[in-house]
Amino acid sequence: MQDFEVDAMFGLGLGGSQNWLRQIALAIESRLLRSFDRASSITLHMVSRLVAKGVRPFRCVLFPNWVDLSAIFPMCGPNAFRAQLGVGDGDILVLYAGNMGEKQGLEILVDAARILQGQPGIRFVLAGDGAARQRLQRAAEGLDSVFWISLQPIERLNELLNSADIHVLPQRADAADMVMPSKLIGMFASGRATVGTAARDTQLGQVLDAAGQRVEPGDAQALAAALLGLASNTEQRHALGQRGRAFAERHFAVDSIMADFESRLAELAN
Repeated sequence: MQDFEVDAMFGLGLGGSQNWLRQIALAIESRLLRSFDRASSITLHMVSRLVAKGVRPFRCVLFPNWVDLSAIFPMCGPNAFRAQLGVGDGDILVLYAGNMGEKQGLEILVDAARILQGQPGIRFVLAGDGAARQRLQRAAEGLDSVFWISLQPIERLNELLNSADIHVLPQRADAADMVMPSKLIGMFASGRATVGTAARDTQLGQVLDAAGQRVEPGDAQALAAALLGLASNTEQRHALGQRGRAFAERHFAVDSIMADFESRLAELAN
């Protein structure tokens, strides 16, 4: 389970207010999950949600997302994306790269950009596509510090991630522990500072406290303050980037995660 889509749909108000429909959808989901020999999810909190849905604990497996650390790594020197957008070496580029859907809560980025509009040299880049992009672009009209680029091919992902001085990852409070954004791992692996919005007691919040900088979800003023603080402190950005890279190496390296998963498969087969 990468996302608990049924929970997210109704938790975010996207499934309407019909309680009977929610109960039917959850019952079908629970029956399906309980039919497998093993059910995995990508964080400990999400594994606990599997148990809450009726999966017996011995059938639950933690199977985190991973990153190829040889494909996503810190880069030095000129960056084509910064040059393309006219972002100078002395400017601070704040990057969100990923899906632009309703559960991301990307409105907070537009709000933060509006708060920081008077701060020279801070540029926001939103890269990707999704159902909410046009609405977000309308909300950002008049903000000359906000740039939009389309989804990029995988072979340019590392260059895109390395264009950032600060990565930003918003998450709505009502999506907590229903999803764990896989893009976070690439942000950490790129060696750039990462700021995210999450409550302290969520899995995302705990990871951000360990390897990034966390602000409370929905608080655009706090997000803007965190970005402004990092924008003016090169050493802090560098230290945060190094901490994120080390965290990715320690917890999300593809070889170690897949070796553990293979051993679990062998154990099950035997």
